[in-house]
Amino acid sequence: MDDSKVIAVDDLATSEAKWVKLKACRWLDPTGTERLWEFATRPTRASSGIDAVAILALLRSESNAFPPSTIIIEQFRPPVNSRVIGLINEGETPEEAAVRELEEETGFKASSVVESSPLLVCDPGMTNANMKLVTVDVPFPAKLEMPAQKLDPGEFLTARIVELSKLRAEFKEYEKKGYTIDARLDHLVSGFELAEKLRK
Repeated sequence: MDDSKVIAVDDLATSEAKWVKLKACRWLDPTGTERLWEFATRPTRASSGIDAVAILALLRSESNAFPPSTIIIEQFRPPVNSRVIGLINEGETPEEAAVRELEEETGFKASSVVESSPLLVCDPGMTNANMKLVTVDVPFPAKLEMPAQKLDPGEFLTARIVELSKLRAEFKEYEKKGYTIDARLDHLVSGFELAEKLRK
């Protein structure tokens, strides 16, 4: 049982912040009117220009021993004071980091990168933070087994295997338990469901 919880929230001066900075931006709208916008930035952005990588691991059986599945992560996120269900996230260079982080956080070894998305933003009205979604192939010759995680000290997350076709049902169960669903993962499932409906 994870007993993580927020015990205090205080104002933080930008000069004291390590991971997030606030910026004031002046911009011109289509009429030439100057306007002001406030947004958050990541001062830790690497030289690659990419803040984070989300990993979509496709677990598949080479012998049809189990249906196509993926891995979801349960992790407490202080800004929302909730355990969040999402894809694996880690800031580094995209494809190599995706393969390495998948193994460290879940124990699974990817055989190849299936696809790497263009640069994506999740909340462009609030922050300039960006990411790439890297899809990796994780084949199994026989049955599906959960390997041991290789977490760094201070990392507290739970990896779970879920069939792709059952993700929506899993979300409903998580919601009953008070968990929060990462919007990116929900969008992925919505796309999967729409593709299934259009196929019929």
